[in-house]
Amino acid sequence: MAAQTGAAVLLASLLLALAAIASSNTEGDILYAQRQAWNDPNGVLQSWDPTLANPCYWFHVSCNNENSVARVDLGNAGISGPLIPKLGQLKSLRYMELYENKMSGPIPATLGNLKRLISLDLYSNHLTSTIPASLGNIGSLRFLRIHRNKLAGGIPASLGCLTKLLRLELQENMLTGTVPPEVLSLVLVGELTKLNVAENNLTGTVRSSKQKVTTVIQDTFN
Repeated sequence: MAAQTGAAVLLASLLLALAAIASSNTEGDILYAQRQAWNDPNGVLQSWDPTLANPCYWFHVSCNNENSVARVDLGNAGISGPLIPKLGQLKSLRYMELYENKMSGPIPATLGNLKRLISLDLYSNHLTSTIPASLGNIGSLRFLRIHRNKLAGGIPASLGCLTKLLRLELQENMLTGTVPPEVLSLVLVGELTKLNVAENNLTGTVRSSKQKVTTVIQDTFN
């Protein structure tokens, strides 16, 4: 009986290890596909080699204890090109740091599937189209910084669901309309300490005198 129990435990451990390897390989395929979609004039992605066991050995990628990708750190790396929708399959991702590059195209709506994400930093790029409403599904998100892009359209009311959000920075885009009351309510019902929508095409924006919010918000409506 003891031998059977030991064999069962060993088999379970082996299956978990194989699942972790399979997950890592899938994530490696996703990141390599992203590498293929980008222009990398500085060669910062040379280590993103699909022949390695998993992406945990690549530069600018960090993994958790289960060998799943937890961070992608490529701020100010000189990269250009689009973000691929498959990035939304990196289920363990907690930090996506792609700021100060030359990223173009839309923010994939699939990023709303990253339910463990804490920080989404895409600021100072050339991203276009609208802010995906699906970002409001990331309940763990604490930092959403997508300022200094070319994003247009309205601010999704769904962002008001991000009650753990500390910083929401949307300034220096081409956003229109008004700041939804659901988003403004984060000042009262959430943990928001910074909300910046300056230098857009929004109506009714004024500087807040509330101590908790130190930047430009919209608190009047036309």
